Amino acid sequence: MAITTDSALLRLLQLSSPALPVGGYAFSQGMEYAVDAGWLTDRDSTADWLRQQLAFSLGRVDLPLLLRQHRASLSGDIHTLNYNNALALACRETAELRLTDTAMGQALARLLGDLDMPLPAIDGEQSFVTIFACAAAHWGIDEDSTCRGYLWSWLENQAAAATKLVPLGQTAAQQLISLLQADLEACLSAAKQLEDIDIGGSLPALALASCRHESQYSRLFRS
Repeated sequence: MAITTDSALLRLLQLSSPALPVGGYAFSQGMEYAVDAGWLTDRDSTADWLRQQLAFSLGRVDLPLLLRQHRASLSGDIHTLNYNNALALACRETAELRLTDTAMGQALARLLGDLDMPLPAIDGEQSFVTIFACAAAHWGIDEDSTCRGYLWSWLENQAAAATKLVPLGQTAAQQLISLLQADLEACLSAAKQLEDIDIGGSLPALALASCRHESQYSRLFRS
């Protein structure tokens, strides 16, 4: 199902914008160490790094949970919202990756409160996945478009990080985004077919990069 109203489309653009003050630009999600270690050296190696995350992290954790949280928000199922929120946080393999999720979730929840949007009572820390899904459901954005907006926001933030870190020129960064657009659709398709019991994933090199980023000599990003 596609977005059917102009207002929903505008809200999706707002929610997915890099200008949204949730701090996504402050997190490299392991990329800073990967560049420092020489794992990422150009556009193509960066594309491979991000492609693996789409297939084995976002496609197996973030997106299937985003779909379920969107549906739970629409139906007012607070038990499912709390369960999937805890599952999203449990799937973060390092303290830095968990911080990325919770810091952005807290920032988005605070922003939505300032916009007078009611949010469900989530126990403990709030995953960005959960708050993003609740906002999209409240604004009438359908679940497929919600997932595409989430993926686009993640990809833009990662391309911006790569521009600073690899470094990539502006043209190469746009080429990177173009290269990965087909992977976004494949990621969504795979996520929609995943059963509850199969949610979860592991990327050992990403986890290692995230851990080692904490003690890196010089850093531009929080994690």
